[in-house]
Amino acid sequence: MVVKAVFAFGDSIVDQGSNNYVATIVKCDFPPYGKDFNGGMPTGRFSNGKTPPDLIVEELGIKDFVPAYLDPNLKIEDLKTGVSFASGGCGYDPLTATIVSAIPLSTQLNQFKEYIGKLEGLVGEEEANDIFKNSLFLVVAGSDDLANTYFTAGVRLKKDVNSYTDLMVAKASEFVQELYNLGARKIGIFGIPPIGCLPSQRTLAGGLHRVCSEEYNEAAQMANTKLSTEIDSLSKKLAQSKLVFLDIYNPLLDLIVNPQKYGNIH
Repeated sequence: MVVKAVFAFGDSIVDQGSNNYVATIVKCDFPPYGKDFNGGMPTGRFSNGKTPPDLIVEELGIKDFVPAYLDPNLKIEDLKTGVSFASGGCGYDPLTATIVSAIPLSTQLNQFKEYIGKLEGLVGEEEANDIFKNSLFLVVAGSDDLANTYFTAGVRLKKDVNSYTDLMVAKASEFVQELYNLGARKIGIFGIPPIGCLPSQRTLAGGLHRVCSEEYNEAAQMANTKLSTEIDSLSKKLAQSKLVFLDIYNPLLDLIVNPQKYGNIH
């Protein structure tokens, strides 16, 4: 199968610089971000170097990196090979983006609709549909819902964690179905990482020794179990779709717990 383009939606893990162009507190357009990226300049990627979409397009031989849709220097050619609509600080829960003024998933979908119009204007409806049919769509969200909205801001604490993860998964399911309705067929939905091991959460909830927060990690695992089940069920329901749940929780936790397995740690 030839993948023609890669698109990304969601939060900071796949934000390629969208937040540079919105009035949000969640920004990383300053050093040391980007110190290992293309000349060492910060680009608004929440990383020292390339992000998952960049690594994927490079591996597939499509292009060197995925630009943000909102980038004013976006090239016409990039419309044909994929862009990112993601915004750091966004989540499945609509409140999550509101708290930090990030771009919510609903707006990311509207931008995608606008993008579809531009692409159809460029290559025609038939070729645009062909591009979408042979594209990879990445959806990455959920970490900020749990780490920021639920545990830190506490604005949903009327819900227990079981009900809150139900809400997250219901919203994730709605989003995936809307993407499908707009022509996406191959969709990779990333699970939630071990958020209890994030430096910020270890500081806030990890006690004197800044250990990983078990409570936060258990919430991430609960959300992942439900999300994985929902994605399986959607996959059977949506004709000609290929939906894949990507577990990033276990590989990342293993890196954190057993660093010696992965080479020299000095």
